[in-house]
Amino acid sequence: MSGKRIQPSDAKLEITQIKSYVGEKQNMRDTLRSLGLKRPGNMVVRTADPVTCGMVNTVAHLVQVEEVK
Repeated sequence: MSGKRIQPSDAKLEITQIKSYVGEKQNMRDTLRSLGLKRPGNMVVRTADPVTCGMVNTVAHLVQVEEVK
């Protein structure tokens, strides 16, 4: 599942930071922190609610998203 245009659902998403936020705008840094990601390689599991999907779509180029079964 690509990071761009994640749709809200009841699924669980495994979000992994794959790139550093160095050189990115402040709102993208804040979005990664809100997701609970601090450095490349960190992973969190979140539900695919509208708020989480919006945050993932904002930083889609910095994260990898997979659906947890």
